[in-house]
Amino acid sequence: MTLRSLALFLVAIPALGACDRLAGLRGGGWSDTAAPAMAPHARPDAAPAVVVPNGARTAAAFDTTSEADKRAARAAPATGQVLGKLVVSLGNPAEQGFWLRSSLVSGARPGVVKLASGATVQVDLLPAAGGGPQLSLAAYRALGLGLTDLPTVTVLTR
Repeated sequence: MTLRSLALFLVAIPALGACDRLAGLRGGGWSDTAAPAMAPHARPDAAPAVVVPNGARTAAAFDTTSEADKRAARAAPATGQVLGKLVVSLGNPAEQGFWLRSSLVSGARPGVVKLASGATVQVDLLPAAGGGPQLSLAAYRALGLGLTDLPTVTVLTR
C-alpha cells in the first residue's frame, strides 16, 4: 500500500462514519433527529409465524405431532396425479405439520410424498417462497428419514 493510498484510506474511514447523518441534511444544516420509522407491512408470500416448542433442542422436541397423526399420514394411498420428482431438504423444524414446499404447485392443495422404498406420507403441498423444495420435520420423521438426508421423492396430488 502506497503512502497516498494509506492517507486516502485514513481520511475515508471518519467520513464513512458520518454517512448516516447525510440522510438528515435539511435546509443547509445537519439534523440530529432520526427519520420516522416506517410501519411494517406483511408480505403476502411470507411464511407463517412459527412458535418454537418450549425448550426444544432435539428433533423429537420440535416434532409435536402425535404417533396417531403420523400413522394417519402414512396411511395415504400412493394414488393420484404425479406432479414430479424432487430432491428435498428439511424445512423449518419449528413449522409444525405435514407439508412440502416446492415449485410444483402455485397454491396450497393436498398431496402425497412417496419415497423410492414405497413409503408414503400425506402432506399439504405449498408453493415455494424461494429456494429449493423443503419437507417438514414431521414428514421427515414419519418417513424414517435422517435429518441430513436429501431424499428424492415423487410428489402426487390427492
